Amino acid sequence: MSNEKPKTLKQIQEEEAQAKRSAEWNAKRAEEQRASIQEEIERRKADEAYTGDNIQVLEGLEAVRLRPGMYIATTSAAGLHHLVWEIIDNAIDEALAGHCDHIEVSLLENGAVSVSDNGRGIPVDAVEKTGLSAVETVYTKLHAGGKFGEGGGYKVAGGLHGVGAAVVNALSEYIEVRVYRDGREYFTRFENGGYIAQKLTDVGPTTKRGTLVTFKPDPIIFTETTEFDFGVISKRCKQMAYLNRGLRMSVKDKRGEEVVEDTYIYEGGIKQYVEDLNKNKNPMFEEVIYCEGSADVQVVEGENSRHIHVEAALQYNAEFNENIYSFTNNIFTREGGTHLDGFKLALGRVVNKYARASNYLKEDDSNFETGDALQGLTAIVSVKHPNPQYEGQTKTKLGNSEVRRVVSQIVGDQLEQFLLENPRIGKNILDKVNSAAEERRAIRRARENVRRKSGLDITTLPGKLADCSSKNPAECELFVVEGNSAGGSAKAGRDRRTQAILPLRGKILNVQKARQRRIFENAEIGNMISAIGAGMDPEFDVSKIRYDKIVIMTDADVDGAHIRVLLLTFFNRFMRDLLAQGHVYVAQPPLYKLTYRGKDYYAYSDRQLDQIREDLGVRDNYPIQRYKGLGEMDAEQLWETTMDPENRKLIQITLEDGVEADQIFEDLMGDDVEPRREFIIENAKLVKNLDI
Repeated sequence: MSNEKPKTLKQIQEEEAQAKRSAEWNAKRAEEQRASIQEEIERRKADEAYTGDNIQVLEGLEAVRLRPGMYIATTSAAGLHHLVWEIIDNAIDEALAGHCDHIEVSLLENGAVSVSDNGRGIPVDAVEKTGLSAVETVYTKLHAGGKFGEGGGYKVAGGLHGVGAAVVNALSEYIEVRVYRDGREYFTRFENGGYIAQKLTDVGPTTKRGTLVTFKPDPIIFTETTEFDFGVISKRCKQMAYLNRGLRMSVKDKRGEEVVEDTYIYEGGIKQYVEDLNKNKNPMFEEVIYCEGSADVQVVEGENSRHIHVEAALQYNAEFNENIYSFTNNIFTREGGTHLDGFKLALGRVVNKYARASNYLKEDDSNFETGDALQGLTAIVSVKHPNPQYEGQTKTKLGNSEVRRVVSQIVGDQLEQFLLENPRIGKNILDKVNSAAEERRAIRRARENVRRKSGLDITTLPGKLADCSSKNPAECELFVVEGNSAGGSAKAGRDRRTQAILPLRGKILNVQKARQRRIFENAEIGNMISAIGAGMDPEFDVSKIRYDKIVIMTDADVDGAHIRVLLLTFFNRFMRDLLAQGHVYVAQPPLYKLTYRGKDYYAYSDRQLDQIREDLGVRDNYPIQRYKGLGEMDAEQLWETTMDPENRKLIQITLEDGVEADQIFEDLMGDDVEPRREFIIENAKLVKNLDI
């Protein structure tokens, strides 16, 4: 039995105070490091004598820590989770190589995360060029790995830049790697941004095989948050399970009192993926059309041929939206690319050929456009390529020209065969495509009406756009404001040089359920299209937007939340690049105002209000003002709290996963009520301060 005395209240308070001081010290240390980096940048910028002596060579992983955004895009929550994706992708590559059928991701109590697989295990022998073991080389050297060129360890891989593992190491407080290979277990540990704390050691015999990686993100780098989101990671693993037929993906959250676990395995692969995406969309026929094939292509004379594997699954539903998602080596190519081009070419060609052969289109009838065949279509296009060429490090668009022809041929041949063998389904598809063609012609007329209206001076229209004077989009902002009252305050309080105001009259159309013809006839949507100035899909060009920031500014109540969702639904469907490139923001007006001794204090949450009360030493029953609408603020208050770049709080809306985003908008705004009901039940416990 322990003789240790129980702690006194004073001891507990001293320990809590020490913990607080320690946290403050860490935060100060992080701030000093950022300031030091910025000071060095400014110093170099100001140095007039730019010679060879000014060139700084960053050794090892220093460059990653100095410029993390170059490698993971952001140090926010999205960048934090990107570290997990890098390690998971390495395990997925083992599955693609045929050596792994189970991957497990665990969120640990201490804030770390582990990823294990039952693949071959990272090689442990020495690498001549580095003098280190292969494990240590992979985790400490950029552009080192088994995925480069001929003779590499992988024929197909998602990560081809060789920076994933090393970047995770550079941005971690520590990382441990256990390798189970050839009947032996090996262990190595890195600390403080990639320094080897324990060289690779042979621990002893084992019956396991594969690799176990455990890392903890560095709070000096990730100052916004170091807490992983179980839901985000689970959804990503679910997607990987769909794309890799038969691969079991397990996700465990060990941070609470009870372990939460999700396990995914789909023997149907992407066919099952399409079925699940369409389950709330009233599919036109039960069967998912599935095409699969491979081709060996020689791109350059004298080089070995490239083996390209193609999968596509598609199914029509009763809606009007096009939901086609493309992947290359399991990586979601948000902007599409040559594989998506090949799929669309095949679809348009086969539909018209079948319509002619079945006499659905007469001799004098014009062909359907490819866009007609996309309406109401849900599809997954997945290719595996030994040497994919992407546009940029983010891998958002596939550029290999040979893929277009391969996908077009494989999908075209098998889709044509399916239609010939299933004439009833073929007739249903042609009816759907014909309906879309009629809608297209009606939309074209509506577009012309919008263009004619937008040719007028929109600032003269009553209650519409109050534009800013600057013509430089990079510094301009468009505030889409709920109601004329708030719009009036916003117009009076804004910075007229850089801030434009577009008041909304009520709620815009729910574009998730409406036919496109109605969308173009909607006045509020027409005003937004004209104000933003970049058109709308399929002609939307994000480079032509007139404002770098589109700020949604609505009341903090149920109606305001509904309007925000309606606007985001519109942007997601018709101006998706606004979201994908981070141009859309949501303003955060204050919830409370407390006036004390002639000075106003604003609170954006209950917690902040409590802190203000505590700091001022006022009672809980001290009078406060609860804002229920933007219209309750005068121009000066709205500027000071919500529009002034120096003081305001904006939430940037980004598009990390287009598939998941589409599913959320469909659940919330689609025709089927059941997904909405489930969402409300699941999230009701999170609602606070509900204003109706």
